[in-house]
Amino acid sequence: MNTKTFASHADLADKKTRFEQLSAHAWAYTAEGDPNTGVFIGDDAVMVVDTLATPAMAQDLIRHIRGVTDKPIKYVLLSHYHAVRVLGASAYVQEGAQQIIASRDTYDLIVERGEQDKASEIGRFPRLFRAVESVPDGLTWPTLTFEGRMSLWLGSVEVTVAQIGRGHTKGDTIAYIEDEKVCFAGDLVEFESTAYAGDCYFRDWPATLDRLAALAFHKLVPGRGDALQTPETVSQAIAGTRAFVSDVYTLVNNGVARGLDLKAIYQETYAALKPRYGHWVIFDHCMPFDVTRAYDEATGHEHPRIWTAERDRQMWQALEG
Repeated sequence: MNTKTFASHADLADKKTRFEQLSAHAWAYTAEGDPNTGVFIGDDAVMVVDTLATPAMAQDLIRHIRGVTDKPIKYVLLSHYHAVRVLGASAYVQEGAQQIIASRDTYDLIVERGEQDKASEIGRFPRLFRAVESVPDGLTWPTLTFEGRMSLWLGSVEVTVAQIGRGHTKGDTIAYIEDEKVCFAGDLVEFESTAYAGDCYFRDWPATLDRLAALAFHKLVPGRGDALQTPETVSQAIAGTRAFVSDVYTLVNNGVARGLDLKAIYQETYAALKPRYGHWVIFDHCMPFDVTRAYDEATGHEHPRIWTAERDRQMWQALEG
C-alpha cells in the first residue's frame, strides 16, 4: 500500500505573523511564508485584500486592524479564487463589509471549480485551514465583479484594482495606491517562496510580470514572503518569480519535446531546480502540481484542468511514490 502523503502534511509549525505599515494608507499582514493579506485604510473605510483561509484565522487580522483604526471594513477584494485566500470572508461580513469584490474571471472560476478546489486545498495543506469548522457551508461568492480595471474610493484615497494579464490564475487581480507606489500583488509574485502553478498560464505569466514591473511600485506585498519595502526588493521578487516560472516551463517543454513521460520529466525538473530554488518555502509541496500543469500546457491543454481531492492524491502518489 502506498502511504505517501503531501509534503505539506509534515508542515505543522505555526508561523509568526507581522502587521506592518508600508505607506500612509497601506499595511501588510504576513506570516513567514504563509499566505499574505493586504489592508488599505482610507479616510472613512478599510479595504482588505484576501481574507485568510478561515473566519477564525481572520479574527487575528481584524484584531490588528482594530489596533490602528475603528473605521468600518467596507470592502473585501479577492485577488483570485483559491480557497486559502477566500474562505475567511464571512468574518469581514460579520464586521459589516458591504462588498466582496472579484474579477469576472475569478467569479467564473468559482462557479466552474470552487467546490472541488475547496476540498482539494483543505486536503493538501491542513495547517493553513486552522479551525476549518468556522467556515460557513457553501462557497465565498463575490457581490461585485469587474473587468479590466476599477477604482474604489476610501474617502479621498483611491485604490485601483486591476487585471494585468493571466498568471497564477486567469482571474489574478492586483490592488494599488498609485500616489503611494504601493501594491498588493496576490500570488502573481512570491518572495523566497515557491510559486504554486497548478492553475496557471505558464506562457502568459512572464509577460504579465513584465507589465507589473513596468508599473514601478516602490513597495509590494507578494502572495507569500516578506512585505517588500524598497524598489530593489520589489524588482528582485518579480524577477525571481519570473525566473522560476520560466525555468519550470522550459524544462518541462524540453522534456515533452524529447518524448519523456510525466514522471521522468518531473524527476529531471525537480533535480535541476532543487539546487537553485529548493530552499524556498513550499518547494517540495508545489513541484508536483507545477510540473503537472506545465506538462498539460506543453501538450496542448491551454486551460488548467480542475483539481479534485482524488486527482491530487493520484498525482502525488504517481510522482512521489
